[in-house]
Amino acid sequence: MPIHFVLGGLSGQLLSVDKCWATLPISLTVFGSMVTAPFMANLMQKHGRATGFTLGSMGGALGGAVCAYGLYANSFLIFLIGSFFIGIYMSAHGFYRFAATDTASVEFRPKAISYVMVGGLFAAIVGPQLVKFTQDALHPVQFAGGYLTLMAINICAVWIFRFLDIPKPKKETSSNQGRSRLELLKTPKILVAMICAMVGYSLMNLTMTSTPLAVVGCGFTTNNAADVVSAHVLFMFIPSFFTGHLIARYGAEKIIAVGLVVLCGAGVVALSGVDLGNFFVALILLGIGWNFSFIGGTAMLAAAHAPEERAKAQGMNDFAVFGMVTIASLSSGLLMNCSGGTAVEGWSAVNYAMLPFLALAGGALIWLALSKKDQPAGA
Repeated sequence: MPIHFVLGGLSGQLLSVDKCWATLPISLTVFGSMVTAPFMANLMQKHGRATGFTLGSMGGALGGAVCAYGLYANSFLIFLIGSFFIGIYMSAHGFYRFAATDTASVEFRPKAISYVMVGGLFAAIVGPQLVKFTQDALHPVQFAGGYLTLMAINICAVWIFRFLDIPKPKKETSSNQGRSRLELLKTPKILVAMICAMVGYSLMNLTMTSTPLAVVGCGFTTNNAADVVSAHVLFMFIPSFFTGHLIARYGAEKIIAVGLVVLCGAGVVALSGVDLGNFFVALILLGIGWNFSFIGGTAMLAAAHAPEERAKAQGMNDFAVFGMVTIASLSSGLLMNCSGGTAVEGWSAVNYAMLPFLALAGGALIWLALSKKDQPAGA
């Protein structure tokens, strides 16, 4: 995913006639993830995690190939189609964190989620470096080498899932299907978990999607942009070594609250200047804030539904999360390229847009805390 997040907006800017739609490829990827999330959840419920993860990697490989051809043919439409197929991979990859809880005890679940998320460290280090080495490998077709590399990685991943050992879930009986989706949404803990995950992920995507455009637009190089994104993705996952322990000790709600404060700090740093150091610090804080808010929301959701409700709760959650992220990624390009005359003005608009969503998530946490106080003892 870091390969696509670095190159998607830059490729869109290269191929699109109207630069306002430069981040549309990222939006199509997230949209693809959104519309396939419920399908993936049901597929994994019926046929196991390995089947869903394998299908996701096949979608990612196809997407990488189509994007590379879109760049070769200088076709924005073909590139968008490939970006949508990458969304199938993104959808499946979103369930890694839930798969971590399938065989874990209730006490170990937050730690299991964190440990699996640590895998993103490898992507943070290797992905942007692969961009540097491959972006001009098929000169003069810029960036096509990066997408062929993405295709190769996904083909390799298909074989990894042959070693995944998670028992297939038991078939549901007509008398044991759990609560309906509406009933799940009426559960305060589930609703707030979804809101916080939506806000944390969408704000991260809103800012990160426009970062390569902002870095290059402010006079730095594509390699500088790759380094900033690399630092960001590193700090998306470095906290995972201890986030689970913090959740187990202090509770998911408090860790989410800290994450929202850190996300706010990222916006403040970004608005204070456009030196390369500002980009690094803002994106590092953005990664930490995402980690706390997203893992916290995942842990809260996992603790609030029964095993037989897994497909409904997780599919509904990821549909909502990636739906919000789709809007955020599309808005990112519009704000960045069409809200002002300069890259600095566009970058400022992106960061100011974070404020109402942070207020929404913060208000939801406060509402949850107050609703708990209103419950009778032992409820």
